[in-house]
Amino acid sequence: MGGLAISGMVFACLFAGGLIGIWLRAALPEHHLSADSKAVIQMGMGLIATMSALVLGLLIASAQTTFSAQRSEFAQLSSNIIVLDRVLAHYGPEANAARAALRDAVQRVLQRMDPEDGSPPELMNPKTAQAEGLYEHLQGLTPQTEAQRTLKTQALALSLELTRARWLMFEREAQSVPFPFLVVLVCWLAMIFGSFGLYARPNATVVAVLFVCALSVAGAIFLILEMDQPYAGWIRISPAPLRLALSQLGQ
Repeated sequence: MGGLAISGMVFACLFAGGLIGIWLRAALPEHHLSADSKAVIQMGMGLIATMSALVLGLLIASAQTTFSAQRSEFAQLSSNIIVLDRVLAHYGPEANAARAALRDAVQRVLQRMDPEDGSPPELMNPKTAQAEGLYEHLQGLTPQTEAQRTLKTQALALSLELTRARWLMFEREAQSVPFPFLVVLVCWLAMIFGSFGLYARPNATVVAVLFVCALSVAGAIFLILEMDQPYAGWIRISPAPLRLALSQLGQ
């Protein structure tokens, strides 16, 4: 389920919680809404609100940290591609096939990350995409000089690093925010919204405020879920570093 759909469900739950609170205000006997009852409810909701704020803040900070880290790793992968191409260029004409394989692999990945036909972006499974083909080209090189042997060793190390990075990117496509964790957080927030409506006289202003607050919290959840999927969705890592790397290959 996408981040937008989950955020919409969160909004519906929170807004419904506020409306249920307004309904309970009219349904409960008057002594349930006394000053003593209000004080107890406010203290309980204050505790839940504090826990919810801490959890929500931690989720946003964690998502931002993860997104920034993966963006840095993607930039490092793009620079390693350029370095590998330059190493193969120094090796000599014998490495032209490997350089062509490298360029082809980069083009395929870029096409999947930023499709021209408007289809959803995705990362290819490194195994099904035959990403190891470049490594096989490098293994087939037969160095004739000490310099070529050194360059081959460097090229193999860079190729392994690229393969490791690709697998890491592929594994991180899975959503890391546990769904039960999110359900508990939404339940807490729905109870808080219910308490908002419980002691507010129903009118258009109250309903509008509940609507805006629910929309704001749902927006925060949307940001968390989107940054948790850095290679797809509305908020994703820019393919610009990989485009730059592709423009430098073969020169």
